[in-house]
Amino acid sequence: MVVRGTAQVTCEDTVSTLKENESTYIPVGAPHRLFNPGREPLEIIEVQSGDYLREDDIVRLEDDYGRLDEGSLP
Repeated sequence: MVVRGTAQVTCEDTVSTLKENESTYIPVGAPHRLFNPGREPLEIIEVQSGDYLREDDIVRLEDDYGRLDEGSLP
């Protein structure tokens, strides 16, 4: 859910632009990426659902910010 700003969301091969009060659903296992195309800071609320709700199941396919380690690739 976008609280403030504009979000560009890529899920699989689909790119969507979301504005305030808009949201999207990302299926389990779908490669996805979030980008702030605007000048205003982007604020979002991320809601996870399911049996496993921890951050250690993230697999980084690419990383522009240097967080990718060798153990992250599938």
